[in-house]
Amino acid sequence: MYVLIVGAGKVGWNLARELIDKQNEVTLVESHSGRYATVEEELEHSIQQGDGSELWVLERAGIERADLVVAVTGDDEDNILISQVARDKYGVGRVIARCNNPRNVDHFELLGVKPVVSATDLILRLIEHEVPKYGLVHLLDLPQERLEIIEVEVSEGCAAAGKTVEQLGLPAGSLAISILRDEAGFVPTADSVVEAGDEVLLVLDMSLE
Repeated sequence: MYVLIVGAGKVGWNLARELIDKQNEVTLVESHSGRYATVEEELEHSIQQGDGSELWVLERAGIERADLVVAVTGDDEDNILISQVARDKYGVGRVIARCNNPRNVDHFELLGVKPVVSATDLILRLIEHEVPKYGLVHLLDLPQERLEIIEVEVSEGCAAAGKTVEQLGLPAGSLAISILRDEAGFVPTADSVVEAGDEVLLVLDMSLE
């Protein structure tokens, strides 16, 4: 499968890493030069610098042959535009867009851009349903693969703090793909220790939650 991801924030970067590990072909597009340089150190030729809202950048990245386009920039207008272009101009069969501001979800849906991922909206739903303190935040659903990416914020006093990844006892079908600490991320091993203040990104089988 060839996947084009626009936006190399923590969601885009970790999604790209996971898809590459699963032997998919991935191109990640990032406009910010500093962020591009950081991610390029790891992903090398799998990331390109450019404004993903511009057609020539998308074409250079191979949008014409993409099986899946994921728009996860920090700008909702760009995500809508990228999604529409992918679907309507290039006939991409599967498009996922991130909605940063939940007030814009209706705009995405009116323009036919689905599925929409709104982290803020999901956080609010979690609060409303009084989910336990550890702060489970959905970042991205991939329903056809029955996978989802979630972020677990490890607070002070949390039972996970001070434990290794192996000691967390994650259920079968789940995988810790990244630990974000002090604005830097790394891929954990079984012996990596989780600290208070960490943000742990997990890939889960959707049937587990």
